[in-house]
Amino acid sequence: MLLFSVTIFAQEATEIYLFDLIRSNNEFGIHNPVNISKSAGYDNQPSFTQDGSGILFASTRNDQTDIARYDIEEHYRTWLTHTPNANEYSPAYYPNKKKYFTCVRLNEDGSQLLYKYSYKNKEPEVLLTNLKVGYFVWFNDKVVISYVLGDIETLQVSNLKFKINYPIQQEIGRSLQRIPNEDLISYISKSHEVPEIYSIDPNTSETKYIADAIEGSEDLTWSPDGTIFMGKEDQIFKFNPKTDKKWTPVNIESKLPIQNITRVVVSPDGTKIVLVVKE
Repeated sequence: MLLFSVTIFAQEATEIYLFDLIRSNNEFGIHNPVNISKSAGYDNQPSFTQDGSGILFASTRNDQTDIARYDIEEHYRTWLTHTPNANEYSPAYYPNKKKYFTCVRLNEDGSQLLYKYSYKNKEPEVLLTNLKVGYFVWFNDKVVISYVLGDIETLQVSNLKFKINYPIQQEIGRSLQRIPNEDLISYISKSHEVPEIYSIDPNTSETKYIADAIEGSEDLTWSPDGTIFMGKEDQIFKFNPKTDKKWTPVNIESKLPIQNITRVVVSPDGTKIVLVVKE
């Protein structure tokens, strides 16, 4: 089980920075960094709350990984979980259910399941009982799309109302994102010589090519206007499928030693961007 946890949730020492994302015409700039994790070790997998007021992320304390929330306006962090003999990862809001958030929990017995947690410390609830979930994204409050571990990693659709699961793709990357203003999910396909970004309709399983991904990068995010951002080494790149022909770098105005950018997340209103970087 140790091998699996290191492979899927790599425990490299990382930090999480919140920036202002400023757009002028079709150009973007990244400004005013704030370290929202401020702790040694693993701080990773950030996601914005549904209203954009906070950021959920996984963070290590006392030799285990818990979920924390950073309040953007008040500038403070609170811990949301403290589960003995278990580690939580990949937190995300639960659509249309403001009292709850969701995350992947790696239990002492080796099970790795998607859970629903209450902000009021009620007993957590397993949402998918028979899938070993690595990463996930909500399509709506009844349907979740997951990167599922097994003999072959698969992209699976789970309908919680009807309690059914079915695979729709193989050879995919970990970055699953809802495409703004579309009933579509994006994923990175690894079944090609160069990784490619695709959209998929979970209702029909129809896929469509969007663009080649930045080679060597695992993570992407979408801004509300339909621009895709990816990070590599010390740079952020942007590409809008509707207007751009190639990836172009985004200016990061910071004196921080930004290195090894991995996960990238844009706020629901498009004014903030979060970067996970090497500590």
